[in-house]
Amino acid sequence: MADNPQPFLLSFAFRIQLLRSASTGQSPRDPDRLGDGGFQECAGLEIEQDVQEYLEGGRNDGVVKRVGRAKFQNIVLKRGMIFGDDGTLNRDFWNWMQGIVSGARPVPRYDGHIEVYQNVFGGDAVGAPAPVAIWHFDRGLPAKVVGPQLNGKTGEIAIEELHIAHEGLRLLPE
Repeated sequence: MADNPQPFLLSFAFRIQLLRSASTGQSPRDPDRLGDGGFQECAGLEIEQDVQEYLEGGRNDGVVKRVGRAKFQNIVLKRGMIFGDDGTLNRDFWNWMQGIVSGARPVPRYDGHIEVYQNVFGGDAVGAPAPVAIWHFDRGLPAKVVGPQLNGKTGEIAIEELHIAHEGLRLLPE
């Protein structure tokens, strides 16, 4: 978002910011902002609505459709990295993941903003371009992290795939 001190990363098309969820009881030592990241691919911005059929008595020419619960797919970010304030690998993100794996409770949850950029590789604008869309998810948890296949010749990035399970998704207004 605009108050982020992190420089814009031109090699990524999607930027993510993880902020502590206000709806969880976390200790004061947990960071308010877990980190910012840049990724080349983003999937899972999906909401599937459960539609239920109701057979109305006396109505033989069709059924009534009623809305049920919404289901949210995991957000899948590919080929990127979560950065700290100094532009290096963010250890807080990995500590969050390790804490969950080792059984630390309550589990800290983070809300997130996914900023979508258009034409990030071209242009001559100075500074960071404005996002064309910002998606927000609620109460995120790391569901899966896949690291790169390390190769000294290629210098691969730190996260090949990051799956985030969450409890809500919306497109923020401009």
